[in-house]
Amino acid sequence: MEIKVLGPGCAKCQQLEKTVKEVVRELGINATVEEVKDFREFMKYNVLMTPGLVINGQAVSSGKVLSKAEVTQLIINALDKEETKKA
Repeated sequence: MEIKVLGPGCAKCQQLEKTVKEVVRELGINATVEEVKDFREFMKYNVLMTPGLVINGQAVSSGKVLSKAEVTQLIINALDKEETKKA
């Protein structure tokens, strides 16, 4: 699983990245978490407000710091999609 946190490095972006890494660790999944600061990359995902969250190439959130529960649900949903594709 590939997860990207889009943002210029502000406090909100750092908080989202911290939360994402915590959830990945707690779920025990194999995922890379990347911080993306390039505004041109944001445009590729149509993210106009940061922080943005991209999971497996799909923008799933922008413009707010998600709670731990919200991040967990988004990652679980992405895992379910991965399993569906394999089946």
